[in-house]
This record gives sequence, C-alpha cells and structure tokens, in this order.
Amino acid sequence: MTTSVAVVGASGRLGRVVRDLVRGSDAFRLEAELGSSSSLDEMLAADLIVDVTHPTVSRDVVDFAVRHGRKVLVGSSGWSAERIESLRGTVAAHEGAAVVVIPNFSLGSVLASAFAATASRFFDSIEIVEAHHAGKVDSPSGTAVRTAELISRARAERGPVEAPHVDQRARGQQVASIPVHSLRMTGVVAEQTVLLGGVGESLRITHSTLSSESYEAGIRVALAATRDAVGVTVGLEQLIDLGSSATG
Repeated sequence: MTTSVAVVGASGRLGRVVRDLVRGSDAFRLEAELGSSSSLDEMLAADLIVDVTHPTVSRDVVDFAVRHGRKVLVGSSGWSAERIESLRGTVAAHEGAAVVVIPNFSLGSVLASAFAATASRFFDSIEIVEAHHAGKVDSPSGTAVRTAELISRARAERGPVEAPHVDQRARGQQVASIPVHSLRMTGVVAEQTVLLGGVGESLRITHSTLSSESYEAGIRVALAATRDAVGVTVGLEQLIDLGSSATG
C-alpha cells in the first residue's frame, strides 16, 4: 500500500531532499508540496505530513496536522524537551495522530551523540561546539540541544557538568547545564564537536556533514516509522538499534 505524503517546506534545503526521496519511492507518493504562501489546508490531501519548515512556523504546522488526525514527521529545529512534552497531550487527544521528531537525519550524527552521552558519565567538564551554514537562522541547533539533553539524562546520577563563568556571554548558551557554542559560517554544511575534559586528558567526539546526501538513509527510516507511529517519538536513535541505553 502506498502512503500519500505532503512536504511542508518543500523548497528548502532539507525539503528538497525529502521531496526527491518520496518521488523516487515505491512505498510513498508525493501528494502535495507546501511553501510559505500555501494554505495549511493543502496538507490534508495526504496521510503523512513532513514538516521541514522554520522553527517559528513548525509548531503551527504540527498543531494543525495533529488536530486533523495526521501522522507527522518533524525535521524542523526548535523542538525542545518542554515543547515536546506539551505536544504529547495534544497527540493523545486526537485519534490517528502521531508525531516523530528527528533533530538530525544523519546516522553518523546520531551515533556521535550516543557516543557522547555514554562518555559523559566519566567526565565532569563538557561543552558542545556546533557549526552550520550561514543561512541557518536558529541557534543552538536542534542536534546540539538533543545531544545536551541526552548527556544530561545519561549522567543524571552524577549531576550537572562543571561550567565556570557561564554569566559571561562568550561562554555560550547553557542547555541542560552544558555550554553550547554556535557558529554560522559560509562554506560549512554542519559539524558538531562534543568536548569532554578530565584530569590529565580530554576527549573530542566530532561529526561532520559533507553533503545533504548524508540525510537520505535516516529520512527513509523515519518515513517508514512515521507511517506506523503511535504517540510521540523523539530522535532517530529510537528507530534504529544502537545497542546503547544512553539514547533512551
């Protein structure tokens, strides 16, 4: 059975990747492509909605789709743990609705975040530096926020990281007690480094995105999972077997 798909934000960087993958799939059919001037009603022609819009728009897109009982795959940034928690009740109240939130579709990025969460249990000094192309309007990135949340969860018994002088602006933005530093630069696609420091040693876990092709495998996994999803699911790590409890 073929599932019809509406891509909201189809003309954007990630939207074009999703659109082309759906067009080339035997399991999915591209039913609608929505841009900034489109009415949200246009998405209702499809069974599954892919939201790859702007953080300021994403919440309205997802809310509209959920209230009309649609399944939604979210690839937009800006979905913090607090926002996702408020979404759970809305999804539960609408039959047929489900939301899968994927901060990063890259398998390598998901692995790097999982490795960082595992390593974080052994270090007290941890910071994140993330870099994206100059056109990315939000910071910190959704991937950095998700990584910080996973680290915080993995080291819950150990407590907050050591982060001195966070009152100074140059020290970054704290997310789950972890300083996050964002770079927005021409010539960069995406890169994230988690730096962990201990007595007499340091560890760096870096993932670099070289092209948008790195997202394709994750998008395919997420599309298939969203079609059968129930409730709210967060993170590509929930859809693949990483063999690690740090991603829960």
